[in-house]
Amino acid sequence: MDIAHNLRQIRSALPPHVSLVAVSKTQPAEALMEAYHAGQRDFGENRVRELVMKQPRLPSDIAWHFIGHLQTNKVRYIAPFVSLIHSIDGLKLLKEVNSEARKRDRVIDCLLQFHIASEETKFGMDLPEAMMLLESDDYRAMDHVRITGVMGMASFTDDMDMVSGEFRMLRSFFNQIRQQYFSDIDTFRILSMGMSGDFREAVREGSNMVRIGSLIFGERTEGK
Repeated sequence: MDIAHNLRQIRSALPPHVSLVAVSKTQPAEALMEAYHAGQRDFGENRVRELVMKQPRLPSDIAWHFIGHLQTNKVRYIAPFVSLIHSIDGLKLLKEVNSEARKRDRVIDCLLQFHIASEETKFGMDLPEAMMLLESDDYRAMDHVRITGVMGMASFTDDMDMVSGEFRMLRSFFNQIRQQYFSDIDTFRILSMGMSGDFREAVREGSNMVRIGSLIFGERTEGK
């Protein structure tokens, strides 16, 4: 597996304004270092235990993205160093992130995760839930988190028309939330959607951050 070659191929397919998060879950540190030496700095993990094991073994200028479902009792383990949490799916979790960030005198960037797929197994809010969060007194009192955009995962299907429609829905949520709550805040700018199987459709529908794993590293291994 030529990771550097794969990264060049993917970057050549992405417009300049689209950020690439290399999804490194289940990949060994050696594979991440290959990507690092090829210029990659943003890496995404979906398991807290695995991320906490990898982080001290790898260069300090890596920006770690947490992209999986995050339990409130695990936030404290990643709060000291995580760059962006993609998976805020409710007020309770955001309050815990704010609390742990305050203890470390940090402001942690977060994305609101929306459920846009047909599968019930995927996590995320709907638009009314997100609006309730953003209008709550609890959220308004938070000073150690910063909402910088939204994230969603499309259905796992070969029907790319369905996938594109789900991405359009997420873009509409992004635009509506930006206009209603962040119109004068330029840090609300991330529309994180698109993975190895559908990133081209996501970019066409407005994504500016894609999360790609198998196209970079090959199929997952269980080694650390």
